[in-house]
Amino acid sequence: MPMYMDIHEVLGATAEAVARAHLADMATQNKYGVEYHKYWFNESNGKIFCLCTAPDAALASRVHQEAHGLVASKIIEVDPEIADGFMGGTEVNPAGAAVLPTGNGMERDTGVRSVLFTDMVDSTGITQRHGDEAAMDCIRFHDAIVRAALAEFNGREVKHTGDGIMASFASSANAVRCAARVQAELAKRADTAIPLQLRIGIAAGEPVESNQDLFGSTVQLAARLCACADPAQSLVSSAVADLCIGKGLAFDYLGERALKGFEQPVRVHAVRV
Repeated sequence: MPMYMDIHEVLGATAEAVARAHLADMATQNKYGVEYHKYWFNESNGKIFCLCTAPDAALASRVHQEAHGLVASKIIEVDPEIADGFMGGTEVNPAGAAVLPTGNGMERDTGVRSVLFTDMVDSTGITQRHGDEAAMDCIRFHDAIVRAALAEFNGREVKHTGDGIMASFASSANAVRCAARVQAELAKRADTAIPLQLRIGIAAGEPVESNQDLFGSTVQLAARLCACADPAQSLVSSAVADLCIGKGLAFDYLGERALKGFEQPVRVHAVRV
């Protein structure tokens, strides 16, 4: 059965009101063969994201309409594995809201994710100069370093890109810390026979955006930032830098850059090493 994610924009909504609406969905959903799994609520801007499986988008919307009348402004079909890669790892409270375990209890998960891309510098050249096996050793080393950092900083691997990894973080600060750890570990092998360098890009955004892809614009921006980074450099969007304020992380503002696929120049920051 297809999986869908929708977005509601209800300025001034409260956690209690959203919880009641979700319970109303659950009381209605069986009538239409729909199952609402959980929701994310960003109280700061009144945005609610619901994840469900349904025979089709119209029936998923029908449940909302009948249960409480709050019809989603947008609904997109998502790949369950991709959705889990981006949004998984969160627990659900008794009301069905996605929450993140914290030292002070359960913090509400707003649905905002930071997407991180890594890309090996000159991977084709490494293959041509040193051969397939040496290149595969570099990829395996890269994978081990990145996956260890993801485990340390609560990142989730979404997919392997061949000579890089795309990952998702609920915490922008953890995404930046992960990038810094990876770059530091790779710097230790700068004097080896095959020095390995990475470009890293990080962008942050909400799951349902202007297109039909989960985190579509965020993924595109993170990939573009990765592509324009210098070797051994990690670039982040302004949204990421803003979300890291007060987290003990430092950035160098590099100004605005024109990136392919974006109509307006993008403000770019480099993670300070």
